[in-house]
Amino acid sequence: MRPVRRKISPHAAKLRRDRTDAEDRFWQAVRNRQLGGFKFRFQHSIWPHVADFACLEAMLIVELDGGQHNEMRDARRTAFLEAKGFRILRFWNHEVLENLEGVLEVVGAALAASRK
Repeated sequence: MRPVRRKISPHAAKLRRDRTDAEDRFWQAVRNRQLGGFKFRFQHSIWPHVADFACLEAMLIVELDGGQHNEMRDARRTAFLEAKGFRILRFWNHEVLENLEGVLEVVGAALAASRK
């Protein structure tokens, strides 16, 4: 029997292929349950949006923002995702590239808080 593959949106698939250096660096640090044993998904569809990184167990979304982000659109998107029960953490790409350990510390603290 062939493995079942989840369907992903064409938009999410493109985002996965065209990941930024910051996204790649963060993904390498959190994939395979490397951060506190929590599973992260990369470019995960949460209709109608695509989260950069989502930990469904902790209901946590991590967004890495570059210069292309629009604060007004991001505010609407954040409100939608928070209404679904998610907590959103946002970091600039340069923060991940220059201070990955600090970013992981903040994310780890949010994950630990979700267990309480």
